[in-house]
Amino acid sequence: MPQPMTIVDAFTEKPYRGNAAAVCVLNRPREDGWMQAVAREMNLSETAFLGTRADGWTLRWFTPQAEVDLCGHATLASAHVLYEEGRLSPEAEARFHTKSGLLTARRRTGWLEMDFPATPALACEEPRTLASALGVKPLFVGQTLFDYFVEVESETAVRELRPNIAGLAGFGGRGIIVTARAATPGAQGPEPYDFVSRCFFPAVGITEDPVTGSAHCALGPYWAEKLSKQDLMGYQASVRGGFVRVRPQGDRCILGGRAVTVLRGELQDA
Repeated sequence: MPQPMTIVDAFTEKPYRGNAAAVCVLNRPREDGWMQAVAREMNLSETAFLGTRADGWTLRWFTPQAEVDLCGHATLASAHVLYEEGRLSPEAEARFHTKSGLLTARRRTGWLEMDFPATPALACEEPRTLASALGVKPLFVGQTLFDYFVEVESETAVRELRPNIAGLAGFGGRGIIVTARAATPGAQGPEPYDFVSRCFFPAVGITEDPVTGSAHCALGPYWAEKLSKQDLMGYQASVRGGFVRVRPQGDRCILGGRAVTVLRGELQDA
């Protein structure tokens, strides 16, 4: 029996922007090895696998190389598919049971809002070779639950980064989040934004992630404090680019984004 598969561009409303995720609503239970093989075949930063349960859905995320504990864009893509295919009514809450606990999503005024755990960056000693691997001097270095977190001096510095990817792979954890205050906060289009970021995750097979929802669980609390602002917009300045709304709420972060379906098909060997 063929297994349906959908590819969604997340954190964008324009096809071929944002971050692409494959979404597989499983038609029967699958082994971990099969899911990893499918993720490797899709060769996207994440492939999401959903299974039904009485109070929602199980949700797992795989890069081409490994399963991960938290992923924002593939969760957004999964919620988008459930609503678009009529598996959830427009007013219903999407409930996902994951390795990071219960995550939820709702449709609100053309956006999808997700309730995620906050993963704030705690100041730490700068690794000896970090600045040379990034090619830029950090203003702040911290660690989140998953990544190193680096603030640099300007939006231009973030956009012009050409890091030594092999050098970044040796720091442990998932990777590196690099961020700066927007050049003119709140004044840029097509969406006004408050801060910019880029994310590099070579340890899990992702040289640069186009738009990283989970990184905003650290970016949101950090910039909310620095800018004295609770409702923020982040722009991830990768080649594809994408916008993430973020609103810290204690130990949680509300992440908002748009999504668009770009491909539907079937796995023929399923």
